[in-house]
Amino acid sequence: MEVTNAGWNFDNSYAQLPESFYSKIEPNPVQDPKLIIFNGKLAEQLGLDKKALQGEEGIEVFAGNSVPEAALPLAQAYAGHQFGNFTMLGDGRAMMIGEHITPDGKRFDIQLKGSGRTPYSRGGDGRAALGPMLREYIISEAMHGLGIPTTRSLAVVTTGEPIYRETALPGAILTRVASSHIRVGTFQYVAGKGDDLDELKELAEYTIDRHYSYIKEEGPERYLTLLKEVMKRQAELIAKWQLVGFIHGVMNTDNMALSGETIDYGPCAFMDTFDPATVFSSIDTQGRYAYRNQPAIGAWNLARFAETLLPLIHEDQKEAIKLAEKELGYFADFYYAHWLNGMRKKLGLFNEEKEDEKLFEDLLKLMQENKADYTNTFLALTFDKEYEGTEDLLKSSEYEEWKKRWQERLERQEQSNEDSQQLMKDNNPAVIPRNHRVEEALKAATEQSDFGVMMELLDALSNPYSHENDQQEYCKLPETDQPFVTYCGT
Repeated sequence: MEVTNAGWNFDNSYAQLPESFYSKIEPNPVQDPKLIIFNGKLAEQLGLDKKALQGEEGIEVFAGNSVPEAALPLAQAYAGHQFGNFTMLGDGRAMMIGEHITPDGKRFDIQLKGSGRTPYSRGGDGRAALGPMLREYIISEAMHGLGIPTTRSLAVVTTGEPIYRETALPGAILTRVASSHIRVGTFQYVAGKGDDLDELKELAEYTIDRHYSYIKEEGPERYLTLLKEVMKRQAELIAKWQLVGFIHGVMNTDNMALSGETIDYGPCAFMDTFDPATVFSSIDTQGRYAYRNQPAIGAWNLARFAETLLPLIHEDQKEAIKLAEKELGYFADFYYAHWLNGMRKKLGLFNEEKEDEKLFEDLLKLMQENKADYTNTFLALTFDKEYEGTEDLLKSSEYEEWKKRWQERLERQEQSNEDSQQLMKDNNPAVIPRNHRVEEALKAATEQSDFGVMMELLDALSNPYSHENDQQEYCKLPETDQPFVTYCGT
């Protein structure tokens, strides 16, 4: 490892795995890169030199025009079930330049997204447009602010070159930071080759060493424990999505990171009006990845992960399936435990009672019937006042009956009303990246080169639980009732 002037400190452990797992690639230089946005706070956390990264040295790296010392650019191979259909994939427009080691010893993948063609591009140009790259920057940083495990965004540069979709668009590259890019689909790729059990075991051991080093079991039990630990992290992650109304939109197996981080912000969005059937993605015509389906899809994806591990779990396939199915059966319990705990916090409850789940479900039913805004409903409960999108709910007699039950429930715990309100403030965000505000920021950036709207939005999203007066503006709902639609553009 050799630290560069900008502070890069690369150690490329993934490149020590079998060469079939990836392809070493050369950078695809661009004409005239310009830095659009830079995440100085993240750079500091990574132990990087902010000044150097905002200068020519950093921009050239972010654009893929130069490779820092000790970096080793590669594109990872993986497979995946996309809307239930299996296919072999890989980094078609992404390049991992290396694994950066922070001063406190943490390891992060540094990946360029939109950096050009790779051996896995399948006829695509490997490039990305400015709007989707800025969108991933906004949403991923908002998720971080909300306390949800996520990949992070370090920078976005424009390439000085147009890319052609339906029209000509300005090209851009996002620098993404992740605990790793090991996916369920990575295991599917290796297992799908079906010719080398040693390679599968090597990938499993690498994953354990990188993300689950506390696993101490030996032999087949070790890989069953890996399944359980991955399952626990996914259960907690998806519960956190549900609690803030986040809809990923494309929960393919290649978009499930084994680190437990949210990855790939394509057709994702946050729900306004509460409706469990909400779908934003233009291509999800059957609602496979609707809000209400996310826990079940998480379980389905984990079953696909378990299938890849069967040869490691037991030499007898029937016994391996039996053992894996037993572990997978706990997913619902893990998920609901996290969801119930989160809902208690959102309603100011410190202890557990048997009837809590019905209290929560009755509230959600009333929210759906009255077309209440999800985020603003919990703000209305927190501060006992009306917010946009809660008017019909708060005026209903059914809500008054529910509120009485809730108040009685609060009175049965030892904590004070002030304690309960603080718990609610800490768990009900004042601001989320509402779709119309994100689109407003992207339009200003891409059409007028005005990045001020985006910077103001990012500032508000950076501390969503502070409940400051200037965040009230972001509680306002869109003026139109037209359903919001997202597209796979990243």
